[in-house]
Amino acid sequence: MESFPSSFRTYFARWALLPTGWQRDVRIEVRTDGTFGSILPSHSVEPTDAVVERIGTVLPGMVNLHSHAFQRAMAGLTEQGGPSSDSFWTWREVMYRFLAELTPDDIEAIAAQLYVELLKGGFTGVVEFHYLHRDPSGALYRNPAELGQCIMAAAEQSGIGLTLLASLYQQGGFAATPLQPRQQRFYLSDDEFARVLTKLHHRCPPGMKVGIAPHSLRAVTPDALRRAIELQTQLAPRAPIHLHIAEQPAEVSDCLSWSQRRPIAWLLDECSVDERFCLIHATHGQPDELVRVAHSGATIGLCPSTEANLGDGIFAATDYQAAGGRFGIGTDSHVGTSALDELRLLEYSQRLRHGRRNVLAPGQGASTATALWQQAAQGGAQASAQPTGVLAEGARADLVVLDEGCPSLYGRSGATLLDSAVFGPGSQVISDVMREGRWVVRDRRHFAEADIFARFARVISRLTH
Repeated sequence: MESFPSSFRTYFARWALLPTGWQRDVRIEVRTDGTFGSILPSHSVEPTDAVVERIGTVLPGMVNLHSHAFQRAMAGLTEQGGPSSDSFWTWREVMYRFLAELTPDDIEAIAAQLYVELLKGGFTGVVEFHYLHRDPSGALYRNPAELGQCIMAAAEQSGIGLTLLASLYQQGGFAATPLQPRQQRFYLSDDEFARVLTKLHHRCPPGMKVGIAPHSLRAVTPDALRRAIELQTQLAPRAPIHLHIAEQPAEVSDCLSWSQRRPIAWLLDECSVDERFCLIHATHGQPDELVRVAHSGATIGLCPSTEANLGDGIFAATDYQAAGGRFGIGTDSHVGTSALDELRLLEYSQRLRHGRRNVLAPGQGASTATALWQQAAQGGAQASAQPTGVLAEGARADLVVLDEGCPSLYGRSGATLLDSAVFGPGSQVISDVMREGRWVVRDRRHFAEADIFARFARVISRLTH
């Protein structure tokens, strides 16, 4: 991975969000292996010290725990009025038509562009929920892991941290409903899935992770789900296991008809859900189900901009928070690519639901944005199985620098500055991003953005003309 050159390995932050909270004047050492060394409050370092770079206000890196990279290229193309029942299901029909034309080179170019945008939006890592496996005719590529390796290449080009989840998608609905013709690019038999997953594990570059994503309870049989989990456990016992669940009322209704249980309850009853699991959306989870998820140690993956765009509904975040549940944020279909925006939408959805302000603040006088950033960063680290999400010795040296000179942040500091970044009017308040000890964004510019955008532009020109 190339990046911006830097002669500095020690940094002096005016403010830093540490595990214990906000601390002023913090000395941050970055080791040559891309991890943090000592991180200590230090009033003895002068800003003009020649061996130290001063970097302002610093946040721990954030992992985007749910991405379908190819959907970045269709963002904005589904916003024309549809039938009165326009919903996720009608959006999905447009998505099927769009993906029918995508080649491996297209997918790599789109993913690389997305990952640049995510880095500039404050995400230092991404979990790619990868369910596009076959060519447009429905045939496997000669290399069955071709498209997964395209995602890995895009991550290397952009410099983002990656956890790649091989998805299993074998049926079109509960009770063994056959796949639609337009879903054939998603299909892998059990044997094909084992070949793809094994190859991805073997080809995974250092620092990346591979896990599995049974797409949803409607897309796999119970036996296939158990076999996939068993296979992943044999290959990498602590690797992540993600699946979509309870996103839509129709999905919940169909699951009840099939099993007499709601999706989350079925999963918790039938599988040994633990901290490896991430339940994506869980929008229509019941309070008792959310308590059980919290007690399992699993993470829930929330994607506020996509959930709002699709009209999914509002997650019961206060119930889940009260139970001590862990969560992270993702951008899913990429109608938004900013970590700050996702946190704002998460809090605002709860304000609309409950009719009051600062709903997710942990207590009177506590900073809402600080609590959200810390919890989402830690949840994203867990869901990605990546050693990030915290400014602490030994963690991966991922950090985000806020631009204190922005009008919306000027004169703020510490928690108030982050509150202003999340809930204020500024749209470009992130100036610099470090990933694994290397600067990938400096002064709002990504080190390879021109070349990556040129490839993306060629793909979009072909797809939209």
